[in-house]
Amino acid sequence: MEITAGNTVLSLVKGDITLEQTDAIVNAANSRLAGGGGVDGAIHRAGGPTITEECGKIGGCPTGSAVITSGGNLKARYIIHAVGPVYHNGKRGEDRLLSGAYHTSLELAVNHKLKSIAFPAISTGIYGYPIDQAAEVALTTVLDFVKTNKGLSLVRFVLFSDSDLKVYENTLKRLTTEK
Repeated sequence: MEITAGNTVLSLVKGDITLEQTDAIVNAANSRLAGGGGVDGAIHRAGGPTITEECGKIGGCPTGSAVITSGGNLKARYIIHAVGPVYHNGKRGEDRLLSGAYHTSLELAVNHKLKSIAFPAISTGIYGYPIDQAAEVALTTVLDFVKTNKGLSLVRFVLFSDSDLKVYENTLKRLTTEK
């Protein structure tokens, strides 16, 4: 699914984010930037040791924020490591923190004069964020950002499963017909 919001194409696809050829891909990182399971582990393995070395020099990143490194061996030139929250009950500021991780990632992309960025579904794996709520936060944050920031020509969400893609598609349809 693809729509245009302002000057930006917003695209939803099923796939492997490590194969994306966007200027940057976003890693669903932990606060230590230490690699791990899921998307984080896949990106670190595919990107090679340079990414781990760069993350080690940065040292860490607070939840709700993001940092940038080179893309290592990936097709993307950069990796933006976004730290989403662990989901508890939705009453501990999780929405604000998740939105912050997406917003900071977009700001880093614009500040580095990047034109395209690909996101996974941050915090929905082992961090336990319900996919429907995460899609709402992610897509609302991106749509609001691209209305006022003209630097990005493409924002893509690369979802791991058909069911995740369907949730994102339904959420995007609803959000774009409400406004």
